[in-house]
Amino acid sequence: MGGRGVIGDKWSMKILWMCAIGSAISLYMVAAERQMQNRDRMLAESLKAMESDEGNDEEV
Repeated sequence: MGGRGVIGDKWSMKILWMCAIGSAISLYMVAAERQMQNRDRMLAESLKAMESDEGNDEEV
């Protein structure tokens, strides 16, 4: 009965590590996606600002 508990502990430790690694990978992918979205948003805002500056220059 004691050996059975050790095997269970080993498997539960493996499952725990797999869950931890999976969570870390998921968090990394979410962070990378948000960084890409922020970069796209900043580029769009800078392009919009450049276009509005060009429009103001032409009117003056």
